[in-house]
Amino acid sequence: MGSLPSSDGIDPSKSPAQAPSEVDYNGKRYKVVREGTAEILNLQRPEDTTSSKTSSKSQSVFYNPIQQYNRDISVLAIKAFGEDLAALWKARHQRRLEQLAKGEQRGKKRRRVQAEGTKGLEDAAGKNEKSQLAASVANAALPATKTNADEERPAQKARLVENGETHTEAQAQEGSSKALDPTEAGASGTKEFDDRPLLGDYEAKNGRISAGQPSFRILDALSATGLRALRYAKEIPMATSITANDLSPSATASIKFNVEHNKLADKISPTTGGAVEHMHRAASKAPGGPGQYHVIDLDPYGTAAPFLDAAVQAIADGGLLCVTCTDAGVFASLGYLEKTYSQYGGLPLKGAHAHEGGLRLILHAIATSAARYGIAIEPLLSLSIDFYARVFVRVHRSPAEVKFLVSKTMIVYNCDAGCGAWSTQYLARTKEKKAKNGDTFYNFTSALAPSTNTHCEHCGFKTHHAGPMWGGPLHNSHFIQRILDMLPSLDKNIYGTIPRIEGMLSIALHETLDDPNSSDARPASTLDRPVPKTNAAARSHHPFFFLPPALSRILHCVSPSDAALRGALLNLGYRVTRSHTKAGSIATDAPWTVVWEIMREWVRQKSPIKEDAISEGTAGWVIMQKDRSRTKIMEAQRLLRETIENPGFEGLEGLRREVEATLYQISKAEEGTGEDMVSEAADVDGGVGLHDGGEKHGQHFGGKGRAEVYPNKLKVVFDEELGKEPQGKRMVRYQPNPRPDWGPMNRAKGDQ
Repeated sequence: MGSLPSSDGIDPSKSPAQAPSEVDYNGKRYKVVREGTAEILNLQRPEDTTSSKTSSKSQSVFYNPIQQYNRDISVLAIKAFGEDLAALWKARHQRRLEQLAKGEQRGKKRRRVQAEGTKGLEDAAGKNEKSQLAASVANAALPATKTNADEERPAQKARLVENGETHTEAQAQEGSSKALDPTEAGASGTKEFDDRPLLGDYEAKNGRISAGQPSFRILDALSATGLRALRYAKEIPMATSITANDLSPSATASIKFNVEHNKLADKISPTTGGAVEHMHRAASKAPGGPGQYHVIDLDPYGTAAPFLDAAVQAIADGGLLCVTCTDAGVFASLGYLEKTYSQYGGLPLKGAHAHEGGLRLILHAIATSAARYGIAIEPLLSLSIDFYARVFVRVHRSPAEVKFLVSKTMIVYNCDAGCGAWSTQYLARTKEKKAKNGDTFYNFTSALAPSTNTHCEHCGFKTHHAGPMWGGPLHNSHFIQRILDMLPSLDKNIYGTIPRIEGMLSIALHETLDDPNSSDARPASTLDRPVPKTNAAARSHHPFFFLPPALSRILHCVSPSDAALRGALLNLGYRVTRSHTKAGSIATDAPWTVVWEIMREWVRQKSPIKEDAISEGTAGWVIMQKDRSRTKIMEAQRLLRETIENPGFEGLEGLRREVEATLYQISKAEEGTGEDMVSEAADVDGGVGLHDGGEKHGQHFGGKGRAEVYPNKLKVVFDEELGKEPQGKRMVRYQPNPRPDWGPMNRAKGDQ
């Protein structure tokens, strides 16, 4: 292609005010696009009059400015991953040094034992020499008779006495081996290990990497303009080599053009070819060898499903897989459920939580692709962003961890046509056990038959099946915190989406509702590293969320405020958080039975509705039939029915006495406890403290071995002060649409 003329060349280090926005090269006009610390040159084209979308200029290579957030967070995620990998390598290196030191101590002890044995030989040799001298004096007058032994003895004495010191043959051998002892010769082996550069000790000077640094290889498998690879090369100092691959020759030519423009030819290697073929070639190399990558980034136009199988094989053990899928109409919609299953191996959800379901379908596709090769995945960060999904997954070559996939894969039964409730069921059960020697192991058993009926227990409408999908954690909180800790020191001119990154990651950090003291929350690794490994057995016990306006629409009532609904849940002892996928969402560990009881109490206490406001047979009508007044009548009818059906009474007079006794018990219970009483079954458990700070009924609602608490007996208080979120730094939690007709944009048309 030739080098850029010096008159038209641009120094990317210049500020935007100093650098021109357009350049000419070989008679063509290029627009300079700046993002982060990198620049790309995009060939100017006339507007496409056949498209009705705003900003419909056709591109020679694909570039979407809306995805700057994707690239910003990818740079930070790879940085955080690289720092963790450096710490891991350093910890392993230190452990190796300790093992070498222990080996040296054992060697010194062995030499000390040998020296003590040599001293005993010296004493024996001295005594033997004295006895031989005495014998020679005693036999001096006798005629001497020479033997072979007498001829050898002077030579032996000469060896034993030399330079005024006594030596033995064992000492001579020790002396010859002593010169080869590395501890006595400067410990060259240990020094070589000490001086080996580590990834965490890299030094970046003008974007250059210090010599001898361990390799950190990145593959941008679908590179297009090469912008992502350019930013990785400039903004991730520990990256030693980056491969920018694309199937289109015109895209590869553009990559080379932009690499030369940014003066990164020594770090970025453009290649032309299919991404799957390229990754299969890398996978054919020895595991951990120079052909495999520490980071693989898949950012296709559409789904990444065709590339997953090759990607999990081409990545090194402990590497990072970054995946983007822009086909939200497939993984988060019922419009093409047959295509969803063919690409992701599961059926999508319908409802407000569809995008979280889409994330779990993508993770399921990655996990099942990796499991075929004995590779387990660990999601570090999973985000639903605008029109696409972005996940960062750490992979481990561990057949033992792959076994947990069956217990982390779940089916969802969704009442999408009725009240919107759902229930989940995992494909297998995992039970932690202790061996006789104290080691922990897991026992896998089959799950029970479907955990729900074909009709919703709350509204009576039909439920529909979704999944199978990933049922494990979506994030690693240590990884998210690591990225958040970077933000204050970053230049906002380079990372223009910092406010949104901070807002979204702050929500994702607190999305998990699982008990931090449970066995699932224990880290799997004891090594000192910034991002500990998640327990392979961990599952998401409380996935998904609901929207208060959606619940109110079913009951035809005014929607409660977020603070009021959160306060009611917190007051009952449940945990509450948000979801990053939807504004106004509420995620909780409360069962749907309690959620609908709170909504019924909202209608009774705060927002009464007319009796004819809800049509008979609708989901809202069925739910409202279970309000407290009707429940009391139904409970009295149940007790009377049991009394009448009891064959223990004699004649009509006995039946009359039993019925009168039952009615008396019902009236006394009503007078004694009021309408908000807690059932006697709960009191047997020592009393259910609805306002206590300890374990609440939310954790044992209807649970095995615990007293059942009936939802219609709960005291619901809409405490807005309790439900208000702590006032802190104002953050951009949910990004509004940046412009009209925005989205994935049109495909590039290539250089013509």
